Amino acid sequence: MRLTATLFACSLALTACAGTRGPWVELAGHRYSVEIADNDEERARGLMFRDSMDESHGMLFIHEREEPQAYWMKNTRIPLDILYFDDKHKLVTQQRDVPPCSLGDRCPPYASNAPARYVLELNAGQAASLNLQDGAELQFGPGVTQP
Repeated sequence: MRLTATLFACSLALTACAGTRGPWVELAGHRYSVEIADNDEERARGLMFRDSMDESHGMLFIHEREEPQAYWMKNTRIPLDILYFDDKHKLVTQQRDVPPCSLGDRCPPYASNAPARYVLELNAGQAASLNLQDGAELQFGPGVTQP
């Protein structure tokens, strides 16, 4: 009986720990923990004012509809890869090694070449290290809700 109770308690503890990992996406066989930006305020702030981001982390921007997108690096302190995906989670545009920008509203935009609904920002160099090709599929894990 004690063994059963102990196993049950351990099972609950493991389940609780597993549930705290948060949302993730998988791209080219690599899993990234992601912060979700799915409203105007979160999308506008993005990764501004951050000095670093863990290698296996990123930010996933979710838009209400698929349409041309353009992102900029206003007040962003870390170089990024900006990856644009369509409704079917297919990579349609890659903006690699985008440098930080401290020029405020004079920072240049980095546009998608095709309509996109999802934008994944990763540390610069990740797209190259994954050898990403347009058409690559972004897979969503638990915790990533789709509109």
